[in-house]
Amino acid sequence: MLQLLLLSLSLLFFQFVVSEIQLGSKLVVGENTLWVSNNGDFALGFFNPPGLPNRFSIGIRFNSDSIPSDQRKVVWVAGAVVYVTDNSSYFELTSNGELVLFDSSLGVPVWNSKTNRFSVSSALLRDDGNLVLLKDREEIVWQSFDTPADTLLPNQKLPSFEMLRAASENSRSSYYSLHLEDSGRLQLRWESNITFWSSGNEALKKKKKIGAVLTSEGALLLEDQDLMRPIWSVFGEDHNDTVKFRFVRLDRDGNLRMYSWNEDSEIWKPVWQAVENQCRVFATCGSQVCSFNSSGSSVCTCPFNAFVSLSDPKCLVPYQKPTCKSGFSMVKFKNLELYGIYPANDSVVSGISSLRCKKVCSDDSACTAVTYTNDGNPQCRMKLTRYISGYSDPSLSSLSYVKTCLDPIAVNPNVSKESPPVTVTKSHSICLPCLIGATSTTLVLFLGFQLGVVVYIYQRKKQLAKKKADRFSKAANPKGVMIFSVDEIKAMTDNFDHNIGPGIFKGVMPENELVAVKEMEATLIEERKFRSSASKIGTMHHKNLAKLEGYCCELGRRFLVYEYAKNGSILDHIVDPLRSKKLTWRIRTETCLSVAKALCYLHTECREFVSHGNLNCGNILLGEDLEAKLTEYGFGLCAANKDVEDFGKTVLALVTGRYEPEGVVSEWVYREWIEGRKETVVDKMLEGDFDVEELERVLRISFWCVQADERLRPSMGEVVKVLEGTLSVDPPPPPFACARSSPTNSSESSQSLYEP
Repeated sequence: MLQLLLLSLSLLFFQFVVSEIQLGSKLVVGENTLWVSNNGDFALGFFNPPGLPNRFSIGIRFNSDSIPSDQRKVVWVAGAVVYVTDNSSYFELTSNGELVLFDSSLGVPVWNSKTNRFSVSSALLRDDGNLVLLKDREEIVWQSFDTPADTLLPNQKLPSFEMLRAASENSRSSYYSLHLEDSGRLQLRWESNITFWSSGNEALKKKKKIGAVLTSEGALLLEDQDLMRPIWSVFGEDHNDTVKFRFVRLDRDGNLRMYSWNEDSEIWKPVWQAVENQCRVFATCGSQVCSFNSSGSSVCTCPFNAFVSLSDPKCLVPYQKPTCKSGFSMVKFKNLELYGIYPANDSVVSGISSLRCKKVCSDDSACTAVTYTNDGNPQCRMKLTRYISGYSDPSLSSLSYVKTCLDPIAVNPNVSKESPPVTVTKSHSICLPCLIGATSTTLVLFLGFQLGVVVYIYQRKKQLAKKKADRFSKAANPKGVMIFSVDEIKAMTDNFDHNIGPGIFKGVMPENELVAVKEMEATLIEERKFRSSASKIGTMHHKNLAKLEGYCCELGRRFLVYEYAKNGSILDHIVDPLRSKKLTWRIRTETCLSVAKALCYLHTECREFVSHGNLNCGNILLGEDLEAKLTEYGFGLCAANKDVEDFGKTVLALVTGRYEPEGVVSEWVYREWIEGRKETVVDKMLEGDFDVEELERVLRISFWCVQADERLRPSMGEVVKVLEGTLSVDPPPPPFACARSSPTNSSESSQSLYEP
C-alpha cells in the first residue's frame, strides 16, 4: 500500500497539466517532467528510441489513465529520429518562439521548429494530441500535425506530397513509406520505388487539393479539400461505435493499419489494414519466403536451406556463378512466387510455357531463379540477384525454379559395376582370320596413337602461342585479367616516372593503350587472396568502377593495372588550388552520386557481397570528362557500413575542400550546419557558386553516413536515392554523439514513452 502511495505521489510530481506553455518553459531529460494536455489524454516528454537505451527523443504519446502505461503509444516524434545523449539535455520553448531540442554534451541544438520569425507568444498541447505554437494566443503558426512521423490521429490531415515513414530499428531510413500522390491516390511503397498497395479510387483527371484524414468515427478518407467531400474511403470494423481513442499507423512490417482502443480487453485492436494478406507486403520477410502456419499467422522461412552450405547461414539463392564449378540443376518449387529485392526488379518474358521459362533461366548465366505464372497472361519472371523474397501458399498456381550448384560426386552411382573377368581357353590351332583381325586392329591403334600425338603437339603449341599473345593483347581476350611481372610494370610506367596520384602512375601497354598503375601495400592482403580477388574483380563491369586490366603479384610487391583516367585523383584536385577550380559544384555532386552508385553495385548487384574497404579521395580517379572512376575496390575485408562511413567522410571532403588523411569528421561542419550557417562550410574555391538545396541534402546524408552508431547508417541504395532526390532525408543527430561520454544510468532516469 505504501508503494502504491509513493507511485501516485511521483506521478503527480512528474506530470503537470499546462493549458498554456509559456516562453522559456523547459523539459529536461533527467527530471522526467512532461507537458500534458488539458484533458490529460496526451503528454509530451522524453523517451528511449527502440534499441537505444542511452539515447532520448522527444515526442507525444497517449497519457489517459484508462490506458496502461505499457500501452501508451508514441504518436509524434520531433525530427523523426533525432535524439540526445545526456541527462542535462532539454527541450525548450525559447524566448524568441522556437521549440529547440538541445544536446548538452555537444553544446548545440539538434532540432528546432524554425519559428523565430513568427512572433510566437505561447504553445499548447491540445486535447486532440496536436502541439501548436500560437501568435497572440490565437493564431496557429506551427503545429505537430503538419510534420507526421508514422502515425495519423483523428482529424490530422496528410496533404499531397507528404508521407508517413515506418519506424526502423536497423537503419536511418525505413524501407516502407505511405505517399499521397498528386493523382489523388494513397500508395504504400518499399524503398520509394516499389508500389505494392494503392487506394482503389480512380486517378484524378484535374489537379485538385487532396488530403487524407482519419475521422473520429473510424473512417480513413481522401477528401477534396476545396469541396470538402470524400473521393475515397475505407472504414474500420467498429465504424460509428463509441471509441475514445483511434489512430492510423504505418507499422514496421510495412502494413498500414487503423487501431482502436478496446477498454474491456485493454489492448489496441487493429480494425482495418491496407494489405489483408501480410505476405503480399513487398519484402515482408526480407530475403526469406513468407507463408502462413496452422494458426493463420505469417511466418518467414528459407526453402533454400537444404542447398546452402553450413558456413553460409543467410537465406540467399544458392547459385553463385564464380563458385559454381560442378554445373547446376534447376530445383522445382510448387505454389511459390519469388521476386528479387536487391535490386528490386525482375526481367519479364511473356507468352511462353513453364518448361521454356525454366530453360531460359538455365541458359542465362546471370539468372539465379525464375517464377512462372499463368492467370490468362503467361509470364516468366527471371531473378538476376541472390537476394530474393517471396510468398508460398497452396492457393498459388505459380511455379518457381531455383538454380542450385551441384556438389562434386565422389562415386557416380549410374556407372555399372565392373564385369567379372572372362576365362580364356588356350588353343594350339592357328586362327587365320583372328590373326588378320588382330594385326589390323594393332595397326589402326598405332596410327591412331601417332595421330593423337601429332594433334596434341599442335594444340599444345597453339595454346602456348595464344597464352603468349594474351599476355600482351587485350583484344585476344577481352574479358581476361592479364598478369604482369615487376619488370613489365616498370617498363610500362617508364620506371614509375609519371605520377598521377597517390601511388598511381601513368603507364603504356605494348599496344600503346594508356593505363593507370596503382601500387598497393603488400602486407594488406596475402598473395593467394590477392590473386583470387584480382581475378574476380576483373569480371566486374560498372561505368563508375575503373576496369581492372591486369595485376602484378611478384617479389613481395602488388600492382593493379586499371583503365586510364586522364585527370588523376580527386585528392590531387582538392589539395591543388589550380586544379580544384575544375571541381565545380556540379562535378562534386555528380562525383558523390557516381561513387554511391558504384558502392551500391558492389554491395548489392554482384553475385556476392563485395566491399571496398579503403574508400578515400585518393582512389577516386577522374576520366576525360571528369567522370568518377573508383579503384582499389574488392580487396578490403569489411562490412557495408564501413564503406558507408568512408563515403560520408569523402563527401565532406568534396564539399569543404578540406581533406583529412584520417577521415576525422569535423565537428565544426556539423555545428555550422545545425546553427544555420551551412554555406560557410563550402569550399571557398567555388566562390559561392553552389545550390543551397543540394547542399542541404548532401550534408544531411553525409552526417547520417558517419554516425558513430552503425545501426543508424543508411544503405548505399538509400544514399543513391537521396542524392538523386527521390528519397527525402531527415535532419541527422550529431554523428559524433556516442563518441562522447554517455550519461550514467540514463536508461533508468527517463520514463520511456516507447511501446515494445
